[in-house]
Amino acid sequence: MFHLSTGDQAPLFKGLNQYGKEVDTGKFIGRKYVIYFYPKDATPGCTAQACSIRDGEQRLKENGITVIGVSADSVTSHERFASKQQLNFDIISDPEKEIIQLFGVFGPKKFMGKEYDGIHRTTFVMNEKNEIIEIIKKPNTKNHAEEILAVYEKNK
Repeated sequence: MFHLSTGDQAPLFKGLNQYGKEVDTGKFIGRKYVIYFYPKDATPGCTAQACSIRDGEQRLKENGITVIGVSADSVTSHERFASKQQLNFDIISDPEKEIIQLFGVFGPKKFMGKEYDGIHRTTFVMNEKNEIIEIIKKPNTKNHAEEILAVYEKNK
């Protein structure tokens, strides 16, 4: 499933955010940025993760870090989710799972004894050279902003 590793160049992509506006990750080269993939809008873990990033946004910005979320939900679903949770960062809609497949985060999962294919909650942390400096395969949803800040702190 995972085909990207630390040290690889992050794949570049364009996608629509919760407002239907295009986000182009090529514009983040030269800056620190994070792309996190999550299974579904408005679920408990995904909400906790998004709210952690929302609440940590000031510290992230002070450290020059931009965060982008990606899931297979529609732009409309993202707009509702972002509005309800007052999210202050872009979440990209990828219903065709093109970006999700590009990063290799779609595959077999288990939940309550059942196996199915789905999006693995995963965070890719990039430096200014667009290199992946860390892949967080099991993010701490309630403290994700602090987790991201710690990655950059240890990679100074």
